Amino acid sequence: ASLSTIGVKVGSCSEDECVAAPCGNGQKCVDPNTAKGSKFDFVCTCDSDPSLSAIGKTAICEVDECGSSPCGAMQTCLDTNKGPNSLGDFECSCASGAKNVGGPATCATGTADECMPDPCNGQQCVDPDTTATSTGDFVCTCTNGKGSATGKAAVCEVDECDASPCGGGQSCVDNDKSVMASGDFICSCDAPATGTATGGAATCIVDECSQNPCGADQTCVDADTSAMSFFDYTCTCKNGVTATGGLATCEIDECAADPCGMGQTCEDPNKDYTSQHDFKCTCDSDT
Repeated sequence: ASLSTIGVKVGSCSEDECVAAPCGNGQKCVDPNTAKGSKFDFVCTCDSDPSLSAIGKTAICEVDECGSSPCGAMQTCLDTNKGPNSLGDFECSCASGAKNVGGPATCATGTADECMPDPCNGQQCVDPDTTATSTGDFVCTCTNGKGSATGKAAVCEVDECDASPCGGGQSCVDNDKSVMASGDFICSCDAPATGTATGGAATCIVDECSQNPCGADQTCVDADTSAMSFFDYTCTCKNGVTATGGLATCEIDECAADPCGMGQTCEDPNKDYTSQHDFKCTCDSDT
């Protein structure tokens, strides 16, 4: 009789490739087809990120070691290399600047006054928070001029016009308020006076004749144009009559030119310069 294999186990008909642990540590292996003829169809999936996987070979996994907050709540964690073979290379940093690789850094404790020794370069310094973890919050305030800054020396400004260097009757402008710029302010005389000066009060000139106070028929001369001299201008009539500080009363005798001719008498009853052609001619024979 012939031998039969019916009912006799002669070997396994399946082969699970994951038995040999081809994915290594940190990955899960699944063999969807364990038939002996099916090779390299196992799937490796990263434990750290199930979305990362590979078929028939080890998956490339990324591990962000900072995800578990290894540095603690008061420190900053940075993992620049997230490769599966790069472990323990994360960096912990304190607010004060202290750092450590692979674990929490040793941060300073207690108090730290940032105004020591002198970050403001001679300016007034105030540190509102002197805890060791508080940095860069000191305030510098100018002692000579105006200005303040946080975390650095202030840019100070000095407005020289604040001291009223030009005096009354003049305006002051300081275009460069830096501490190193001194004596560059400009004084300008208030209208109607004219005159400017840099670094001190201006010499103001007031020419009262500029407003034509004598009118068109008189000549105006202001002998003293200083700012404190008023109403000293002189108005002069065409016939030489003058007045100071106002219009002159000019007299013009129209008879002086003998407008009536021989045999007649001329009489000018109103000699004011505004009165013209009002002279009277009278025949001598009628007298």
